[in-house]
Amino acid sequence: MAEETSLLEKLDILKSRFEEVSTLIADPNVIGDQNRYIKLTKEFKDLEKLMTIRTEYIQMLDNHKESKFILLNESDSELKEMAREEVAECEKRIPEIEEAIKFLLIPKDPEDEKNAILEIRGGTGGDEAALFAGDLFRMYSKYIESKGWSLQISSFTPGAVGGYKEIICSVSGDGVYGMLKYESGVHRVQRVPATETQGRLHTSAATVAVLPEADQFEVSINEGEIKWDTFRSSGAGGQNVNKVESGVRLRYNWKNPNTGAVEEILIECTETRDQPKNKERALARLRTFIYDKEHQKYVDDIANRRKSLVSTGDRSAKIRTYNYPQGRVTDHRINYTMYNLPAFLDGDLQDCLDHLTVAENTERMKETEL
Repeated sequence: MAEETSLLEKLDILKSRFEEVSTLIADPNVIGDQNRYIKLTKEFKDLEKLMTIRTEYIQMLDNHKESKFILLNESDSELKEMAREEVAECEKRIPEIEEAIKFLLIPKDPEDEKNAILEIRGGTGGDEAALFAGDLFRMYSKYIESKGWSLQISSFTPGAVGGYKEIICSVSGDGVYGMLKYESGVHRVQRVPATETQGRLHTSAATVAVLPEADQFEVSINEGEIKWDTFRSSGAGGQNVNKVESGVRLRYNWKNPNTGAVEEILIECTETRDQPKNKERALARLRTFIYDKEHQKYVDDIANRRKSLVSTGDRSAKIRTYNYPQGRVTDHRINYTMYNLPAFLDGDLQDCLDHLTVAENTERMKETEL
């Protein structure tokens, strides 16, 4: 009963905020302030989910109370049987709703709804590592396709025998970063490489980094200080791609606010045959790079405070092993194991990502004492 009161009190406070936000997002002055309007719209969507479940929760509590009253005071056997069934249903459903409310009350990472920059690099293992990086890119491509998200390659360096030494792409869609953020870290593969003549098992690795894409208004860049170069894209792509200088390269001197050091940032983009579009995408990557650097201290503080093993943002931690002889995938953060490696590499990641989400939310629930 005390838990019901506590949850209802929290929901009542949020109901007042929901009504306030509903009024604000219709205010022309707020609509004119893009930054504030976007934040309030996101808050409105989150609160709307809570208000929907609040209505169901109150209805269930009222039904439970009313049915208990009928059981105690009604003499009609048919009514009592109906009330008994209703009490059983309510006593099953109410704890489920309470758990759902607790999860929704966990303070959300404001980054979760953002698009993401996905970077995959071959690590230790030479040619085999580049091949594995290619396998990971294919895996993410399949998963992204299954979610209905959009993937655009920004740049890549092919491996000598296939795969990629490095591939960078942008992923856009609903809640992209919130789901893909768990993939940052070292991915290890154990298999007999195609290049191995003795049939010996090799271990190699690739690193994955997932960064939240910065919005234009979140990072301050003096575009007049950017030095641009153009060049011809290399490789296949028809007559136009090798004759027109569609590739762009930007150089920007940025002062790191955490260290005070001035760093030169170099970014290339050959994603499209349209130079203005490549410039636009190079700028987006510059914003994301600076945003990530400027917010790294904040991310570190959160990670140290939370000590979460799920998504600390530590890109040097070994997070997952892909064992080909056993057909096994193991996520070391939550001791998750799946014995269907081909399906996993075909993009069937959702079950693992769901387990990671639950593990992180459980930790955050403990912190907020819900």
